[in-house]
Amino acid sequence: MPSSPIMRIVLVYAVLLALLAAASAVALATGPGSLRDPALCSTLIELRATRVAAALLAGASLAVGGVVVQAVFRNPLVSPSILGTTAGASLGGQLSLLALASGAMFAGVPTVLVLPLGCLAGATLSLAILLLFCRDRTGTLVLILTGFILSSLFLALGSFVTSLAQDQWDLSRAVVAFTLGGVGGTSPRQVAAALPFVLVGLGACWAWNPTLDVLLSGEEEARTLGVEVGQARRWSVVWVAVLTSAAIAVGGNVAFVGLVVPHVLRPLVGVRHSRLIPAAALLGGAFLVSCDVLARIFPSRSELPLGVITGIIGAPVFLVLLARSYREVEHG
Repeated sequence: MPSSPIMRIVLVYAVLLALLAAASAVALATGPGSLRDPALCSTLIELRATRVAAALLAGASLAVGGVVVQAVFRNPLVSPSILGTTAGASLGGQLSLLALASGAMFAGVPTVLVLPLGCLAGATLSLAILLLFCRDRTGTLVLILTGFILSSLFLALGSFVTSLAQDQWDLSRAVVAFTLGGVGGTSPRQVAAALPFVLVGLGACWAWNPTLDVLLSGEEEARTLGVEVGQARRWSVVWVAVLTSAAIAVGGNVAFVGLVVPHVLRPLVGVRHSRLIPAAALLGGAFLVSCDVLARIFPSRSELPLGVITGIIGAPVFLVLLARSYREVEHG
């Protein structure tokens, strides 16, 4: 029936909304302390709701960022983390924490915005370098190697920043926690500061979806259809940087979300970005909220970093996708 594809999309969105609602409900009910205690109930709900909001924003941002970079580079194996963008944003955030701890003044910039703006600068730098080196070469090997080199560079610089922070225990602890990823220490003010970045980034990517569809057909075809490919890539880099910076600002260095989520959704909703982008936002949010629950319930003395959970899940998925890509090339 003509309506069956539409009904399937509606069903997928209904399932995604149900997953997000279920993950959020479990997250609100999970953690130290009992909600049955009247003295603690309101405090616990506020703390857990802040974690849910932070994980939702970070997951949605990284997932949509993954969708966009895969369209821009016409490669389903890339993501903000694989391309070094999350490492760049993390370095920018670490430098911001160091600057704030040293008492640096940022004229006209509210303190709560320094961290997201630092993450934005790092993410933009990473993507700009990648775009410069891979402007005319979008092969999987070149992208992965360039992203690996950028990640290694930014992680090494981040380790240097961490070593500089060792003299102050509180700063050192904050920098290490930020590097490993997590939403446990995120405050409502941080979430509120990151929210405009997320809304602007998601809205821009949504408005950009027809151009992203055209880019999938190749640069020559896109130019034939009147698309300024260079300009489209530059603006896409800007929006991905905005989304990644917001995600890292509230969730720390969290990898692989932008790789896993688009691959799960494409068989369900197709490749049209008008459908893929909102679906990725929903599933990305649900995925990271669920990972945060796993981080809390894992039997250990302290809470597992969120980046560890996403890495354990995402790295094997990436290896499977990479092996499948090489098999397709060999048999193509």
